[in-house]
Amino acid sequence: MPAYNEARHIINNLLEVVETLDSFEYDYEVIVVDDGSTDMTYLEAAKVLSTHPELIRVVHYEKNRGKGNALICGATFAKGEYVVFLDADMDLHPYQLPVFFAIMDSENADVVIGSKRHPLSAVNYPLKRRIYSAIYYTIIRLLFGLPVKDTQTGLKVFKREVLDRVFPRVLVKRFAFDIEVLANAHHLGYKIVDAPVTLEFQRGAFGRIKAGDAYKIFLDTLAIFYRMHILKYYDSIPHTSREELRAESAAREVEHVR
Repeated sequence: MPAYNEARHIINNLLEVVETLDSFEYDYEVIVVDDGSTDMTYLEAAKVLSTHPELIRVVHYEKNRGKGNALICGATFAKGEYVVFLDADMDLHPYQLPVFFAIMDSENADVVIGSKRHPLSAVNYPLKRRIYSAIYYTIIRLLFGLPVKDTQTGLKVFKREVLDRVFPRVLVKRFAFDIEVLANAHHLGYKIVDAPVTLEFQRGAFGRIKAGDAYKIFLDTLAIFYRMHILKYYDSIPHTSREELRAESAAREVEHVR
């Protein structure tokens, strides 16, 4: 669960996640990664450690480095065979996870990603964002041939092996992070399928994305294409262990806070 300035909601959201996952009888852990919040999100999250020490872990670093960096960092701490990306703001509720795992099993997929454009999705998000998402989808479909219609929805499930191979290749740590991860997974031959989601969008038209960020996303996307198909950069990346990636993140796990 990557989190940035979620101190007001993080305790309630964590408890809701635990209650939901308990009801599924999953063997799980929840890892909150504070992406350099200015409101000390990690200290609020750490208050839950006293009541759920076996289920919740809290990790943080001082400087904001982007959601992608937080996800890479969290995955290096994760112990399970599957890794779920779940946004801390809970726009996408974890009660939807059994559908994702069912699709993963039935489709023999390596990655299942939530899609706002899936015909069975129930979404409530602004028209302007729908239009921009459709344009961006067309661009990445042309550039990378990804077999999905939406790459930016925050709820995703990966087999552990996929992330171990993909994350050492990832350079983008902010808004085009999802594209670089999924394009590399597809390039390596992993099967990616989409799943329907129920989404209650709680932020403005573009969430945390500002007007100038769209241009940066476009440039980063072109750079990913250039590295993949012109430079063949990703094909030359040596294996990097989780421990090495964790060390690069300079993240620390938090102990119980009263």
